[in-house]
Amino acid sequence: MAARPRVLSGIQPTADSFHLGNYLGAVRQWVPFQDTHEAFYCVVDLHAITVQPDPKELRHRTRVAAAQLFAVGLDPERCTVFVQSHVSEHAELAWVLNCMTGMGEAGRMTQFKDKSAKYGEGAASVGLFTYPILQAADILLYHADQVPVGADQKQHLELTRDLAQRFNHRHGETFTLPSPFILKEVEKISDLQDPSAKMSKSSSSPQGILDVLEQPSSLRKKVMRAVTDTGTEVKADEVDKPGVTNLLRIQSALTGTSISDLEARYAGQGYGTFKKEVAEVVVDAFTPIRERTEALLADEEKLDRMLAIGAERARAVAAETMTKVRDRVGFLPRG
Repeated sequence: MAARPRVLSGIQPTADSFHLGNYLGAVRQWVPFQDTHEAFYCVVDLHAITVQPDPKELRHRTRVAAAQLFAVGLDPERCTVFVQSHVSEHAELAWVLNCMTGMGEAGRMTQFKDKSAKYGEGAASVGLFTYPILQAADILLYHADQVPVGADQKQHLELTRDLAQRFNHRHGETFTLPSPFILKEVEKISDLQDPSAKMSKSSSSPQGILDVLEQPSSLRKKVMRAVTDTGTEVKADEVDKPGVTNLLRIQSALTGTSISDLEARYAGQGYGTFKKEVAEVVVDAFTPIRERTEALLADEEKLDRMLAIGAERARAVAAETMTKVRDRVGFLPRG
């Protein structure tokens, strides 16, 4: 029987909850991979310290992120879920790849440009600059065939492929070249208060974000107060009705109903009925995830054991990769 292709993806523990954009654009699409791929999923806490979080907050948010991954349907019997810092080979391979990456090559990464502009050039760390190289190490350690990514991460995956090819050319075939897996129909979930902007913890206002762990009353309020557009017709139109289009996209993604069918359903009904139904769809999707997450967080010892099992599995793969890498770059073998 042919081996299943391997998939790897990660998510940062930088907030107290995933938001709708994370869920639709990344986390939800991870679940079906458990049945078709050998799946590795990582809470990337090493990436999170590029912005110097409070240590207690980082520990808490790492557990919250892991609990949500299990709560959305990741099964530790069918996939490997682990915390990045529990596998030291991530940092070790990142250093090897740093030494193969040109300054200009790293400097062209648009996310660094965007984030350094936000924080100020003097405040941007070297870690933020080399973030995509650590991301390359995350992927290459596990010989991932596919990487579920948002459109904004595609450039980082191209760098990963470049570094893998460079290493393979210099030292012999070592790394698998990964391909992106992008869920195009939900590439962009917009801020509820500014439909021209992507829903994002770093740039959206609290009222513009729908959090997975949010209480139903708050979710309903935010959807009802979401910016719509002039007129009353519920119709997808990116130019003239970006707010309505965003809500249609959300409802379509959560229910599996096509946007054209939703437009037909709300013909002549106006925004009030439409928004109420979008709100209930969001509440129905998020309530069971929130309840399962809360149950997992109530038993930290059990959650930590689940992560320890995942880390042990991940280390077995990462250690084998790093043994080859050390040998091929010329490090002395370990006693």
